[in-house]
This record gives sequence, structure tokens and C-alpha cells, in this order.
Amino acid sequence: MTGSEHVLLTPYGLRCDHRAEPLGLDAGTPLLSWRLRSGRRGDAPAAYRVRVRTEDGVLVWDTGEVADPEAASARYAGPLLRPRTRYRWQVSVTAADGAVGAAESWFETGMLGPSAWTASWIAHDPAALDVMNAPEEGELALADHGLQPAVRLRRPFEAPAAPVRARLYVTARGLYEMRVNGARVGDAELAPGWTDYRDRIDYQTYDVTDLLRAGGNVLAATLADGWWSGFVGFDPRRSGAHYGTFPQLLAELHLEYADGTTGILATGGDWETARSPIRYADLLMGECHDLRLETPGWDLPAERARPEATRDRETEPEEPRPAESQPAESRPEGTPAGRASGDGWLPAYVAGTDRALLTASVAQPVRAVQELAPRTVTRFEDGRHLVDFGQNFAGRVRVTARGLAPGDRVVVRHGETLDDRGRLYTDNLRTAAATDVLVAGADDETIFEPRFTYHGFRYAEVTGLTALGTGDITGVVLHSDTPWAGEFACSDPELDRLHQSIAWGQRSNFVSVPTDCPQRDERLGWLADAQVFLPTACLNADVAAFFDGWLRDVRGARSADGGFSNVAPRLAGVADEGAPGWGDAGVLVPWHLYRVYGDERVLVRNFDAMCGWVDFVHRHNPDLVWNRRVGPHFADWLAPTPTPRDVVATAYFARSADLTARAAEVLGHPDAAERYGTLAGHIRKTFTERFVTPDGRIEGDTQTGYLLALAFGLLPAELVPGAADRLAELVEAAGPGLTTGFLGVGLIAPVLDAHGRADLAHALLTRAEPPSWLHPLRNGATTIWERWDGYTAGRGFQAAAMNSFNHYSLGSIGEWLYQGVAGLAQAPASTGYRELLIRPRPGGLTWARASYESVRGTVSTAWTREGGGFRLEVSVPPGASAVVHIPAADPGGVRESGIPAAEAAGVRIVGTEPGALRCRVTSGEFRFTADVH
Repeated sequence: MTGSEHVLLTPYGLRCDHRAEPLGLDAGTPLLSWRLRSGRRGDAPAAYRVRVRTEDGVLVWDTGEVADPEAASARYAGPLLRPRTRYRWQVSVTAADGAVGAAESWFETGMLGPSAWTASWIAHDPAALDVMNAPEEGELALADHGLQPAVRLRRPFEAPAAPVRARLYVTARGLYEMRVNGARVGDAELAPGWTDYRDRIDYQTYDVTDLLRAGGNVLAATLADGWWSGFVGFDPRRSGAHYGTFPQLLAELHLEYADGTTGILATGGDWETARSPIRYADLLMGECHDLRLETPGWDLPAERARPEATRDRETEPEEPRPAESQPAESRPEGTPAGRASGDGWLPAYVAGTDRALLTASVAQPVRAVQELAPRTVTRFEDGRHLVDFGQNFAGRVRVTARGLAPGDRVVVRHGETLDDRGRLYTDNLRTAAATDVLVAGADDETIFEPRFTYHGFRYAEVTGLTALGTGDITGVVLHSDTPWAGEFACSDPELDRLHQSIAWGQRSNFVSVPTDCPQRDERLGWLADAQVFLPTACLNADVAAFFDGWLRDVRGARSADGGFSNVAPRLAGVADEGAPGWGDAGVLVPWHLYRVYGDERVLVRNFDAMCGWVDFVHRHNPDLVWNRRVGPHFADWLAPTPTPRDVVATAYFARSADLTARAAEVLGHPDAAERYGTLAGHIRKTFTERFVTPDGRIEGDTQTGYLLALAFGLLPAELVPGAADRLAELVEAAGPGLTTGFLGVGLIAPVLDAHGRADLAHALLTRAEPPSWLHPLRNGATTIWERWDGYTAGRGFQAAAMNSFNHYSLGSIGEWLYQGVAGLAQAPASTGYRELLIRPRPGGLTWARASYESVRGTVSTAWTREGGGFRLEVSVPPGASAVVHIPAADPGGVRESGIPAAEAAGVRIVGTEPGALRCRVTSGEFRFTADVH
């Protein structure tokens, strides 16, 4: 044992609604949760107590001592929480021997409802005429995409004293970046993120107390199109402006002073606006900064910047004017406040006062989480610099440009790979320009970093600089800041690279919503991609809050008669009626999140929609074969061997009905549980009658057909062995190889393993010919490809119309790396990792290890095989137990920490199986050894 053996039972990792110390919470009854650690074997909680206090120490809720050895959370049930208030909470956990451990955290409420807001939506007046000089060729953009400049907004104001507390509540229809007295507010990128603005608009809360001072202050913002009015998706009939035509800002600054007085500064007609030096900023097209138009000090109280170019002349400092508070509603909607201020700033355009859709963000924001130094920078004779960051990722670059004259242009193009001539390959970006432009101003040295766009790329091509060194350019990685929770490694370096490629694919595509790919003109929240990858995603990172936010859009995207869509948020042109396996994500995702995180609220929030979906499919397919109202019916997308569509659809119909029944049972709805359980049984019977022969052959005779039937439990018990054998035959006949697409790929290794063919699962992992996971890696991939054969040596690139090199769906094998190879899994009937299943599948490997930060605490496994011996180390968190399978030629010879396993504390032998001992262990750390030959 390590030094941790003396650590008593201690709570840690406290969360409020699955986030650490959330600032700005609209939930009235948040879930307070904790994890446990202990250095003592067998330690488990006997009781807990949660106390919530105001910031000044007043007790508002006390659970008292609650005897519950399984609890890892408590839902707040005290008096109504007050808006804009910080609460501190403490959890104390009592062990069976009476030892008590405690930990503290805090959360802060937000506006707690749309009615609390007074701000108006404001924008740059769309009717305002800006003075404009005739552009030079290519000066404004590389193509005529019709994008407008980003805008600046500001509000100078006087503060009678430095506030003791200041909170900024802000959102945008579009993207915003807030500044207070010249300093950036917060670290959120691409805020407020993407939601279906017709259903809800997220706002964020920032503590800006330290940025304000007595006297003159300036609250300022830059506003860009983003998802609201920029380009999104790929439909040429509706490529942009899906929700609105120009971006808008809504914000309130709440101030508290030491003498007890308060103040509110809200967006309204008393704000000023101007075009910014950002000529355009678009998520797909890129961003252009014209530094000749920069007005230094525009966001500072000491001077009033002008929106026109100020190069070669000074602006006179000006004392800030007092800001007289005026209600936002005092001016008519859709009108500017009045005349221009005389220095080029225009009165803000009041676009509306509708605030009914405002809700606090529930997920972690997108952040700049990592920086990548270039692997190489190569200069070509034509002046181009090609930068290789060595990793495909989502984000942007930061470039230091020197020696430029005013008007010189630096152009940065982005691409995932190179063509056969070694040049940047961009054909697969389709209409996404993915190009950023800097137009130089007067400064000899400039640092250029876009703020309202992001790209999916490994390579950047830079033109316009005479020199560019490795220290002059940096890759900035952006993604939703979901806490990383899992680690995996093994003795095969290629499988380690596979795991890292899967992880980078997840990072690249969890950008506000779970997207399909970060590079081309798509980046949509496809439901099937998310549901097939979710089991892997949950092992890599804590995605509870991330998916809770996205599921709001999944529910909001439903049709009037209960059908889910194919993408969420909804988007004109691709929000078709949900296809089998796509629409079913509205059922599968909530169920899996419940199993992983043990939070029943995800089922409560989604249950009606789950029922509505099953009812929708049933209503249109009363014969229980789903072949009507199937949307675009993508089937097993991109499978080398297609599976009959009716087989795929009916299998998912059965699965959704079954999981809805289980959800009803969990939530205490017996009538619904019986209804949907009975329906699921009838669909299974119909599936067998319609698609399965008496000897267990499934129509189409494809790998995916058998995988769906076996994984979803659709076959009578007597047909299961034959179906499993036939699946194995198909895998062996293919190489061994796989012929599955998006819907089958995540099931193939777990199903083979479950039916005694882990050897074939390992064979698939080590296959190098396409279709395989190693083929892309051996062709330079650092993320998962959309297609098995995205590039082959003989043919080159697949069709550029759909050929992403960063697309996580086929990376759903990552679940089995954790659960199969390393042996770290949750028992089938468990939720919230209350009971673990430790069952490593070594294959031809000599060692593997994995760890996972579960909602109960850290779970880990590590095994090594050397000579004829096998060593397995297991760590189980307090309050949990595990069934452990130890490979052993002689199960009776298994030892734990040097003594016979049957005599070890915390170990109970529960049985044997061919080549293994099976035992149940309590919490703690265990070290098993056995002979395997």
C-alpha cells in the first residue's frame, strides 16, 4: 500500500449541477454532489450531512444526518434561493467507524428567471450609413461572401465608489466579447455558444468586481455574427442568417457598494455603437482584422475613441460623461436612441425587449485550453510558409507579424492535410473558406489572433510575411471545457495513438454542441454521431453538464407530433424528420447519461420526449416494422457492407421502446413501464418473425444486423448462440475485418467480447488494411476519420464532397479500450458506478492501464503479463464494490497482496470460469497475482 493508506474517508470534487463552483445558476433545486477517497480498504460512507449557508454565514438548509451508504449527492430542498446570491455549502460524510470527513464549495445563483431582467437587445443601427472608401481588389475579403463588420458597443458611466460586488450578466444573438475598462471579461470563447435561439438563449455571469473603480468606467463589447447570423451548415439555399440578420447584445451590470446602495447598468438606447476594425468574422469563412481602422482606447474611460481610422493622428483624451440610468423600455423598439454623439459613435439601435427565452448556461463554456507549438515551419520560394502543428485540432492560430507597412496583408489558410504535392489540401472544406486575414496598421510588430471564428486543421499556410519562425506562430486549441476524466495506455504504441486520436476527435467536436466535424461547412449537432460516441465520450471526460445543455436543443427540435430531428440545434435545410438511429438518440442519450452519472433528473427532463418519440414511430408503423416516417433513413451510414434499412430501423424501434420502459420504471411510472415494456416485447417478436430465419440468420446477413440484434437483445435465447457464431464467421471472413458503419462500429468489440470472441475484437484492433482503425494512423492521422478509406495510397483522397479527417463517430471503439482491454467497466445493472465490473481482455498485449474519475471517486485498473505470471491492480472508490475477473490457469492459486485471495480482507470468492477466478471486492486498493500458464 502507498502512503494513502492512512487517509480517512474524505469527500472531494464537489459539484453543483455537475459543475465546480458555478457562477450564475438558474436552477431552483440544484444537485449537490461529491466524490469520496480513502486510504482504508473497505471504507464506506454510513451517513452524510449537507448544509447550505449564505455568504455571511446564515444557515438556509440542513439535511441533518442522513443514513445512506450509497448516496453521493443531495438535491437542494430548502427555502427558495434568492437571485444573484452566493451560497456556500458543506458536506460531511461519516464512515462506518464514526470518522467524519468534510469539504466545502460554493455556487451562485443568476437571475432565476426572465422576469428579473430589465435590459434591451441592442445592436448597431442596420439603417445607419457608414462612410466607406472604395476597396482595393481583395481588400475586404477573399471572396464576395456578403459578411458585415463586427461592431463595437460601449457605455461610459460614473461609479460613486469602487463596488464591493459587481456581476455582469450577458448574452448575445451572435457572439460577444465583453471588456471593462480595457480588460477582457472572463475567458469564455465563442460565447454565449450555440443554442436554438427560437427556444432558448443562454446567458453567462461574470464577477467583474476587481475591474471597476470609483469615477469613470467603461463597459464595452464587440459583437460578431456567430451561429446567429453567420454561415452555418451546407445548404446552398440557406447558407447563413438562419436565425437573424445582424447580431445583438443584451447585458446587465449589477453593482453593490459598501454603504448598501446598489445600481444597475443595462443595455439600452443610451449605449453607443460603431463598426469595428474586424471587417468580418464568421465561423466558416474566417476573420479579417484591418488595423488601419483601430482606435486605441475605445474601451477605456480616459479617452473616447473614434470609429474611423486614426492612424497618423492623436485622439484627445476626454473625461467620461456621467451615465444617467434610463430604463431600457423607455425607448420604442426598433429605433435608435437619437443623434450621433459627434465623434462618430452612433446611438445604439434598440432591437427589442423580449427576454422570455433567457436561461443561464448549464454547461462549461468553450475555452482556449491548450497551446501547440509548430512541429515545423517550411518556407517556399513563392513566399508561402507552411506550418505543421503535428496534430489535427479545432481552434485558431496566433501569429506575430513584423516588418509590415500599413495596408500589407497577411493571409492564414487552414487545412487538415496535404495533397500529394505537399501543398495545403482544402477541397474537403467545401464552401468554408477557413481563412483569416490581417491588414497591417502603423505598428511595426503585431500579434494577430482571431476571436470570433475557429477552424479544424493541422496545417496553416501563411502568406504575406518575409519571415516566420517556429516561435512566431502558435496553435490555440478551443473546445468546451469538459473536465477530462479518463486515462488509458497499453503496451502497443499504435493503440495508444488510437486512443489519443479518439480523444482529440472528441476535443475538436465538443465545441458548444457535439458536432460532426470542425473543418468544413457543416459542424452540426448530428444526433446519431453523438449517441454512438457517447459511451466513449463519458469515459474520456465528464460530459454530464455538456450533454444536459445539448439535450435542451434535442427536445426543442422535436416536431409537433413528437418526432426528433436529425440535428440539434435545428437548422433550416437539415432539420429533417429523425432517421432511425438518429432520432433515437433522444432516448439513448438520456438513458446512458443516467447510467453513468446516476442523476435521475436527466430522465425526468427527457421522459415525455422519449415517450413522444416511441409513440410517433408506433403511430406510423402499427405493424411494428419501422418502414414509414423514417426521415432520410441513413441506415448504417458509410458501412462497406450495407444492412437492410428495415432491419436497422426496427432494431432501433425496439431499443427505444425498451429504454423508455426502463426509464419509466426508474421514475416510478408503472403504467408507462408496462406499456412500453409490452410494446418492446412485441417489436422483438416481430423482428424475429420478419427478419430472422429459424436457424438464426438475420436478413441481409451483415455484421451490423447481428450486432444490433445481439446488443439490443432482440433474439430469443435459443437463437443467440447461432447469431453470435454467424457474426464471428462474418468477421473472420472479412480478414478478420469489420464491415460496419456509424451505427455498428461501436458495438462490434463489446458484442464479440460478450459472446466469447475477445480474440476477434483484438484482431480488429490490430488490423491495418482498410476498413480499420490503424489504417488512418499509418497514413498520418492524428484524429479519427469520417470514412474508413478517407485516403488510400492507390486511389488518393475519397470524394471531397464528404471526407472529413476529424470525425469522432468511428472512434466509438474507445469504450472497449477502457472496458475490454483495460477491464474497467460498470456492472450492467449498476448506475453511477455503484458496482464495477473489472474484467481485462489482454489479447496479445503485455500491459494496460486505465483510470476514470467517476461520480463516486477514482476507479482504476492496471495489469501486466510477464513470463507466466499475471498481475492485476484495482482501485475501487468508497461506497462502491466490484466483481473482478482474474485470469488464472489455476483459480485456486490466485493471491492478493501476497496471501491467498480467499483469505484477503475485503475479498470474497464468488466463482470460477474457464481460465479465471471471479471474486467480489469492497472499496480500496487490491493487488492480485496469478499464474496464467
